[in-house]
Amino acid sequence: MESESNNQQKQDPYIALRFPEFRSFLGMRFFLTFAYQIQAVVIGWYVYQLTQDPLSLGLIGLAEAIPAIGIALYGGYVADKSEKTILLKWILTAMFSCSAVLYLITIPSVSTGLAATQIVWIIYGMIFLIGIARGFIGPATFSLMAMIIPRDHYPNSSTWNSAGWQVASIAGPATGGLLYAYAGIQATFLIILIFLAISFCCIFFIKRKPPQFIPKENIIKSLTEGIKFVFNSRMMLGAMSLDLFSVFFGGAVALIPVVASEVLKVDAEEFGMMRAAPALGAVLTMLFMARHSPMSKPWRNLLLAVTGFGVSIICYGLSTSFYLTLFFLFLEGVFDSVSVVIRSTIMQLLTPDQMRGRVSAVNSMFIGSSNEIGAFESGLTAKLMGTVPAIVFGGSMTLVVVSLTYLKTKKLLPLSVKEIHAPEISTSNSSH
Repeated sequence: MESESNNQQKQDPYIALRFPEFRSFLGMRFFLTFAYQIQAVVIGWYVYQLTQDPLSLGLIGLAEAIPAIGIALYGGYVADKSEKTILLKWILTAMFSCSAVLYLITIPSVSTGLAATQIVWIIYGMIFLIGIARGFIGPATFSLMAMIIPRDHYPNSSTWNSAGWQVASIAGPATGGLLYAYAGIQATFLIILIFLAISFCCIFFIKRKPPQFIPKENIIKSLTEGIKFVFNSRMMLGAMSLDLFSVFFGGAVALIPVVASEVLKVDAEEFGMMRAAPALGAVLTMLFMARHSPMSKPWRNLLLAVTGFGVSIICYGLSTSFYLTLFFLFLEGVFDSVSVVIRSTIMQLLTPDQMRGRVSAVNSMFIGSSNEIGAFESGLTAKLMGTVPAIVFGGSMTLVVVSLTYLKTKKLLPLSVKEIHAPEISTSNSSH
């Protein structure tokens, strides 16, 4: 009877949501991600309106990526040895303060005495500070989740966590574009600050948890342990590398403000629709994947998804029709959501509890800032080659990356997650 009860619990698709702390965790992460994504869209459009320079969009990504990557490993070390809720409160306080400064410089009475160049540099400065915060928040949230849910229910909690992050990540840009079009930048920033405040409040409903990792060696040795684990895992390393290089070359979505203004010659309302198109594709795909998991043959499906992503980027760059562009952006969201779910699931399943912060930090260096680095690459190539050639080049290079990855990882194509992760976890554990 007891085993039957356990089986019923395991089959309950909502089991993780029955834990109050996990619901608070989801709320914290959802509202933070949602606010952050809205802000990213608004800042991109606002900076381009001030500068009329596509390179400025790339510099936004670079201003965030450099500190996020530079401090990521240390952030993972701090997350592993710190009390997570206190750390998260400090991080969110810093992010709220930066967003408040960004709001203030959009007020006419404040910005009147500032030149456009000065405003842009203030924005870059705040984005740089947010990048530092990002170096800590990824490892902190990743390791906290494992402490608020029983291990038996972790696969289910991972599914809900990934779904919540995905919805916020895809709905945020759409909401940001529409809010900017219909409410204006000041009202949009006020909404961002409200969401950040809600995220901060959610942390108070999570009890303090003692750190699971007490370093007994120096920081260099602790960090090296996390790096070695990732590089000893074929599937994890392959997924991170594929994401890094494909998004680096396929970051042409960052050029949507340029495409909207210069190629399609549409206004803010159509720009909002363009930002919403990938979100719609991703949401519908998430609903489909709830019943039809892409994890039966994850590596094959990951390569197919990234291939579709590259093709949709090329078509988006070549399109001169507004509605065709919407369709190709929709497809970009479809394929990107599939690849993100597969990559995040691989990482969640392969990482041991005591190394979550450090492994998440390595992941952040590969994936967490790949969008920003890709945005810089797209902005730079658009400056040098022109907008359309830059987008087509980026999509083509994504296909080249997928092709090279396929040639080097053919043995992974027919395997399931269980067939790959079990021996790798046992191997890594034995090395400790």
